[in-house]
Amino acid sequence: MMIPLLRIRTSKSCSSLQPIASYLTLTPNPNPNPKPQPFHPIPHRQFSDEPIPPASTVDSIDAGSSIRKPISLWPGMYHSPVTNALWEARSNIFDRPGDSGSTTPQSELVTRTPAQSRTSILYKFSTDFKLREQYRNPWNGVRIGKLLEDLDALAGTIAYKHCCNEDGTTRPLLLVTASVDKMVLKKPIRDDIDLNLVGAVAWVGKSSMEIQLEVNQSTDGTPSSSDSVALIANFTFVARDSNTGKSAPVNKITPETEKEKLLWEAADTRNKMRKKMRGEHKLDIEDKDKNRLNALLAEGRVFCDMPALADRDSILIRDTCLQNSFICQPQQRNIHGRIFGGFLMRRAFELAFSTTYAFAGAAPHFLEVDHVDFVRPVDVGNFLRLKSCVLYTELENPSEPLINVEVVAHVTQPKLRSSEVSNKFYFTFSIHPEAVKDGVRIRNVVPATEEEALRVIERMDAENSHIAAS
Repeated sequence: MMIPLLRIRTSKSCSSLQPIASYLTLTPNPNPNPKPQPFHPIPHRQFSDEPIPPASTVDSIDAGSSIRKPISLWPGMYHSPVTNALWEARSNIFDRPGDSGSTTPQSELVTRTPAQSRTSILYKFSTDFKLREQYRNPWNGVRIGKLLEDLDALAGTIAYKHCCNEDGTTRPLLLVTASVDKMVLKKPIRDDIDLNLVGAVAWVGKSSMEIQLEVNQSTDGTPSSSDSVALIANFTFVARDSNTGKSAPVNKITPETEKEKLLWEAADTRNKMRKKMRGEHKLDIEDKDKNRLNALLAEGRVFCDMPALADRDSILIRDTCLQNSFICQPQQRNIHGRIFGGFLMRRAFELAFSTTYAFAGAAPHFLEVDHVDFVRPVDVGNFLRLKSCVLYTELENPSEPLINVEVVAHVTQPKLRSSEVSNKFYFTFSIHPEAVKDGVRIRNVVPATEEEALRVIERMDAENSHIAAS
């Protein structure tokens, strides 16, 4: 995801820029027991930088107003009400999208606190049935892919707020989603209880920043419930000069509370570990344990050479593959013409979910997504190919088998006869215990080539390193 920061100057300080959204709330449906019929009330979005106040104390933004805005204000026509609201909140700075070459003097760097970038969005699933319908999956749960897309949009807004200075100016920056740390679903997310997304900048380097986001939903609907955290996500953004494309410094950060200091230390440790792993992550078959490689390939060779004798409880990786291809449309772009990282995560998740469903024969439930690096930007008009497979399964716990899925995104340019990997995504799913009781069995997945075996070893080692680090 790339968010350009245009040179702007206002008469108010950044802290008073009310359109930089903090809270999204939606007016309740007047009928508490609705029947399946068209929805007449139009939801209203409300914004504030303080803890969620009563609806009557917050200015409302007409949800339908976005369709009346000039098209030049919009980077793309998103279907998510949350991404619409976030872009609507920032649309006042996009009224001159061609002004990135302005000669306004660059403002000085300032030091900000995490509280100044803290932003929250409230999904009122319990009362807004139209919103609930947009996020409901076929099994009456929440579409995780849409939440991943919303998290990316929210992280972008938070990054922008941190880079906005007290004098009401911003420097000519592009903010780029560089990576997303491993996300683990702590509990299922329901579609009939209010959901809250909240986050802030937790750590800042020279030209990068880490934003930590929480997805909160209490079992009993009480916001302060101790069991409310359903998912924690850490997004890393880097700043680029919009004219040169080179790295650019960002505002510093000063943690104030004890919790903010702990989050800063944890983020700093993760950043150092990422740099260390970058230099050690090269796979070389000569440096790998030959016994592990041969053990993984043993059953695959039987499938290839003596298929009639192959284990019926196993399946080759290549026989679990699915893929889809599409042209990246202008409706998925940001104002710089690049495709949002959140859109790519949603499409990858949906393909991984479908792959798991076809493999398991039962509706899967999401457990985690591993670290994601955005290696190459994706532009409007690019031909994107997503290829997925079940990389391996973990069957030690029969009641909760684990299914590890790999999705590789290729940016393909037929005119140039080129194809490059833009992203790799790794998701872990399971199936519900009821399906196991009904006789659903998950098969073992085996590689048929050394290249596949090395990919499996790489993922297993990465998973073990995450467990050791935690």
